[in-house]
Amino acid sequence: MNNGKSNSKKNKSSFSRSKKNDSKKPFTKSTSTKKQDSGVSFLASSNQPFDANPNVTTKGSLKESSDIRLNKYISNSGVCSRREADVYIISGNVKVNGVVVTEMGYKVKPGDVVNFDGSLITPEKKVYVLLNKPKGFSTINEEVLSAENVLSLVKSASKSALAPVGRMDKSTLGLMLFTNDSDLLQKLNSPNQRSSKVYQISLDKNLKYDDLEKVKKGIYIDEKRVFVEDIAYVEDQPKSEIGIKLKASNVKLVRALFESLDYNVLKVDRVMYGPITKWNLPRGKWRLLTPEEVRSLKNG
Repeated sequence: MNNGKSNSKKNKSSFSRSKKNDSKKPFTKSTSTKKQDSGVSFLASSNQPFDANPNVTTKGSLKESSDIRLNKYISNSGVCSRREADVYIISGNVKVNGVVVTEMGYKVKPGDVVNFDGSLITPEKKVYVLLNKPKGFSTINEEVLSAENVLSLVKSASKSALAPVGRMDKSTLGLMLFTNDSDLLQKLNSPNQRSSKVYQISLDKNLKYDDLEKVKKGIYIDEKRVFVEDIAYVEDQPKSEIGIKLKASNVKLVRALFESLDYNVLKVDRVMYGPITKWNLPRGKWRLLTPEEVRSLKNG
């Protein structure tokens, strides 16, 4: 790792060389069984190529041969989460075949007509999309999609209305997830979510080793101490290129860590979300998540 001769050798987290060609795998994990001095090598990603149009199976989709709980049926329609559906059911805002149903655990049969808060609903296929976000697009709440809305980049992925996991401003790049699965959205957008994210940060000057250690030990932002899971210089790159891993979803927090130490952040590129990587996905392109990737998000 490119720590420099003057720096301590105790910080050998292996951020490997990042290629300028975004279609290439940015980071790799050492296969050596020898322990690193400072802990972990955490930037592993699959070497298996992805299918551009995988058949994503979803456990939440409605099968014609089986009954389904009413709250799950409502959630599968994309209007709200199961927990929110329970509130609507108890409040008497849900009808099945024209009859108000307030029974928790009521099961809908194939062919039943469900009316939710005055509107007819039907379950929709769950879609999970990964985008390699370019500059110039942000998560904007608007009824009509504008050219700079990030949703305009994934509108061809599904006829269903997709929502982003978290938010990104126009200047932030990299991995972004979208889905119509309201339960998963609620899980991943929760402050208690535990998925790790890995970012590559470009600074306006070399990061001092002492400052790197300060970030590793925890820095106070808005009177709250922010801990990272790991931080290191990117291998074979200038020491202004930094890899950082943390659970926080707020990209502004990533910038604030370095700005608090008097560095200007030139670029923030999210390269991993949990075990999911944007490797081999060109900037501005999207793909469907594989069933394995979906399961990892739901179980994470």
